[in-house]
Amino acid sequence: MTDQDQPQYPKKVMIQDIVNFFQLEQLTGNQDSLNRWVVVPDVNRPGFELSGYFQPTEPRRVVIIGNKEIEYIEHLSEEDQRARYQNITDALTPMIVITRNNPLPPVLGEVANSRNFPIFRTSQATSQMMVDLITYLDEQLAPEATISGDLLIVHGKGVLITGESGMGKSETALELIRDGNMLVADDRVDVQKIHNKLFGHAPELLQGMLEIRGIGIIDVERMFGVNSLNERSAIDLVINLVKFDSSEEYVRIGDEQTHMTRIMDVSIPAMSLPVSPGRSMRAMVESAVSNFILKDEGYNSTTVFKQRLHDLLARNNEEEKKHHG
Repeated sequence: MTDQDQPQYPKKVMIQDIVNFFQLEQLTGNQDSLNRWVVVPDVNRPGFELSGYFQPTEPRRVVIIGNKEIEYIEHLSEEDQRARYQNITDALTPMIVITRNNPLPPVLGEVANSRNFPIFRTSQATSQMMVDLITYLDEQLAPEATISGDLLIVHGKGVLITGESGMGKSETALELIRDGNMLVADDRVDVQKIHNKLFGHAPELLQGMLEIRGIGIIDVERMFGVNSLNERSAIDLVINLVKFDSSEEYVRIGDEQTHMTRIMDVSIPAMSLPVSPGRSMRAMVESAVSNFILKDEGYNSTTVFKQRLHDLLARNNEEEKKHHG
């Protein structure tokens, strides 16, 4: 892939990184060939290309060659093999991976070496290599953003706590950690969008650290143990801490309607919790998350309360009719 193609692909993975991660064996190409990069989180099993049909719709994918491709190409003449292999070793194809320790077809080796094109081999099965490589590329090439806030795992859900400076986000996080919940990131959360779902982690410098005003920076793992930390989490719920204002109407925790916020064009359930002196924000956050889980399971406390109220009024009405009857 050439430099002029880079602007439309803001993120890239160097082939050298893929080789190191999967411990691939290099069969063709020199060290310079490892300076190519992958920009598309997808792979290609070149069935159509090897059969002679070639229409480059998205040629920047890693090519995977397994048993079926090897068996098919062996039945072609050397001339046809050379033509087909030239299609899948052009400048826009980043690399080829041969699975199940299959031998390198001689003609493919000749074509690749003449172009200094990198081909690698793995012992993994074709389907497993495809799944693992796509998963790896998805994570490496996912769009990213940095958000101010604290990300924790509360009752098994990824909760992003946001709010203006001074709202007590880190203090709330500390109380939640003391209660057995897990910290992912404090102050800054690096967010990745993978398959229309958001995942957050702490910047490397801040991993495992929590800053509390008046105390300073504390090492969460040293203070609360390894079970108090998690490296990464999905973002399932956003809780925004706001300063209490008596003139403001706040949505109740058990409200029937699910309110949403958008982060990186992904809709996430969200709610605001007013902060006031003497109020336990830990208890409020845990209650909000518990109620969120119940709603997700189909139970809505507000609906149940309204039904109870309706039943009570109906009974009172019936008793009143009997009394006057």
